[in-house]
Amino acid sequence: MSENSVLIVGSVALDTVETPTGKVERALGGAAVYSSVAASFFAPVKVVGVVGEDFPKEHLDFLASRKIDTKGIQIIPGGKTFHWAGSYEGDMNQANTKITELNVFQAFSPELPEDYKSSKYVFLANIDPELQLKVLDQVPGAKLTACDTMNFWISSKKDALLKVLKRVDIVFINDAEVRQLTGITNITRAASVIHELGPKYVIVKKGEHGAVMYCNESMCFAAASYPLEEVTDPTGAGDSFAGGFMGYIASVGEITDINIRKAVIYGSTMASYNVQDFSLDMFKRLTLSQIDTRYDEFRQIVHFESMI
Repeated sequence: MSENSVLIVGSVALDTVETPTGKVERALGGAAVYSSVAASFFAPVKVVGVVGEDFPKEHLDFLASRKIDTKGIQIIPGGKTFHWAGSYEGDMNQANTKITELNVFQAFSPELPEDYKSSKYVFLANIDPELQLKVLDQVPGAKLTACDTMNFWISSKKDALLKVLKRVDIVFINDAEVRQLTGITNITRAASVIHELGPKYVIVKKGEHGAVMYCNESMCFAAASYPLEEVTDPTGAGDSFAGGFMGYIASVGEITDINIRKAVIYGSTMASYNVQDFSLDMFKRLTLSQIDTRYDEFRQIVHFESMI
């Protein structure tokens, strides 16, 4: 395994989630957590976030057990951790938000520990694009930078988001957000426009329908989602995808066309495992052997004439 580490900045949360298969109360969640744990199967991770005094120590212990450096997680004395509550119904592709309590996350302003600033692989999870810019200013020597975003930032902080897109190599974005950002219905044309804004790779997440990667102003790779008979909890699937992608790229240390394609499959693999249980519970018992087995199954699914 490469010593190249992945720096991940984003939300650390306590999630209350209800799906047709059950419910969890104030379980470990947040974009930074899902992506960090997914990436940690491949490479060392340094995570930056903020929590309140109510954040259970057992969650920090779990992250440490995954060899994730957590000194970038600030604990606010007397503060309360970001809490999100939502439910899923029907096809499970869309969460119904019931409660959003930002708490200490509302004043989050990421300041990187000194040794984090030399990170070569940087993932800016779904946070205010102005904060993403602040992080980018602190990692001038990064080899590969990627960001995620959401509809709220597209509508409320579009100018700042466009500045982020000029400075990152990869953007992870879902199909609805692609249309919202560009005003173009056709995903391929819309992704081409986003590519022209700056990112070398535009990776469009399509939920149960997989992911499509655009580069050089056209589609260059598509991956189906792994066929599952039951989805328990989709929360964090996109973050797990991004974390698996970034972790794999950091582990091989070379940004080539073939490695980027493999990273998409590893990202899809991590997302497929994530949705099979609530919170991070599946990742807690997941092994590298299981990941490699499912990766090989993905290869068989998309095999046509030659193997990846």
